[in-house]
Amino acid sequence: MIDPRHVDGLAPRIATVLEERDRDEQVRAARALLSSPLLRAESDPEAFRLTRRHSDHLRRWFDQNTGWRLVVDAQVVRLLKAPTASGATSQAIAGSHPARARRGDPPFTRRRYVLLCLALAALERSDPQVSLGRLAENVVLLARQTELEGIEFALAGRDERSDLAAAIRLLLGLGVLARVAGDEESYVQSGGDALYDVDRRVLSRLLVVRHGPSVVVNTPGFPSGDLAIDELESALFAEPPAFTEDETNRRLRHSLTRRLLEDPVVYYDELDEAERVYLTRQRAAITRRITEFTGLTAEIRAEGVAMVDPLDQLTDVRMPESGTDGHATLLVAEHLAGAGPTEIDELRHLVRKLAGEYSTYWRRTAQQPGAENAIVADAVRRLVDLGLVSVAGTTVTPRPALHRFSIGAPTIRAARDAPETSRGTDQ
Repeated sequence: MIDPRHVDGLAPRIATVLEERDRDEQVRAARALLSSPLLRAESDPEAFRLTRRHSDHLRRWFDQNTGWRLVVDAQVVRLLKAPTASGATSQAIAGSHPARARRGDPPFTRRRYVLLCLALAALERSDPQVSLGRLAENVVLLARQTELEGIEFALAGRDERSDLAAAIRLLLGLGVLARVAGDEESYVQSGGDALYDVDRRVLSRLLVVRHGPSVVVNTPGFPSGDLAIDELESALFAEPPAFTEDETNRRLRHSLTRRLLEDPVVYYDELDEAERVYLTRQRAAITRRITEFTGLTAEIRAEGVAMVDPLDQLTDVRMPESGTDGHATLLVAEHLAGAGPTEIDELRHLVRKLAGEYSTYWRRTAQQPGAENAIVADAVRRLVDLGLVSVAGTTVTPRPALHRFSIGAPTIRAARDAPETSRGTDQ
């Protein structure tokens, strides 16, 4: 026989365990979406399952706190994230993360971005299955119909075919295309062909705007001449005027939460007056909600706020990191924290000296003439990507958050003598 008293006590414990499991799964699902805003059932079944299961919770949180929209269907989960690059650090970070077809590939150039957009436009009108050769022909036709200042496409040379192949590989990685036969390398080398299936579910979810581009450019009063890309982007995401205090506060909450989630650090001096006042007053509430939702922890300093990941997963740039480049970056950061604004040539001289001091630990090529140029370039890029320095011309200027990597002189305090009765005796 089962004691009824045990059954009565068991139910609350089961409920608690289930609640804790759901919270853990919700955090994992939120982190998966922040890491990869487009999830497919085929490529990441576990993350896809979690986001589908907790889609109501995720959708509600993102809507209330960021204004981002979560779209879920049978095969694709897409978090439609609006851009957040509104401060100097945000813009520098955004500009230092170009697309790459594969890890280790060269970053996308302007030509490759244009080819990517033309390929997407061609795929929107294509059959469910398309060959690379046919897609290339459609891209050339679209390029001739579009005013592309300073860019022409014939896709006859190897360099141009290589650019198109990079765009295709990016679409393969996103799941827009699935390779059926052939490969891109044969197309680059000799004009060979390949065959792909087109996934229209994924294709339809790629564009993230508040207003359709055709609606924006055809709006009365919209300038028809040359338009800077940041002006066009602002028009695509423009919101109607806020007429109430609640609406104004909602937009401030969305903007600040997005920046805390996206940027390594948010500096007070890069916020406008309204954002700075709102963050000062609501900082505890905003950071608490982010911590509960994602597991990130708030590091709050006089200069700003950073949401730190204890698991070191929600970043594509790590510091500190092992290896020659990681160690060199840490030493350069320590130097900048103490020296202040420094010229690139001075950092190169420092790295040449460090290469000799740490020759036992660094790779052998670090001591070769000119090796310091690449090491310093990589170190500065990492520090910019993390919002720790700014670069103007040949001068690298530390930002306040860099001082977390500075090492000060040790402070030695005299120990107080303990009472005789409490002293131990070595055995």
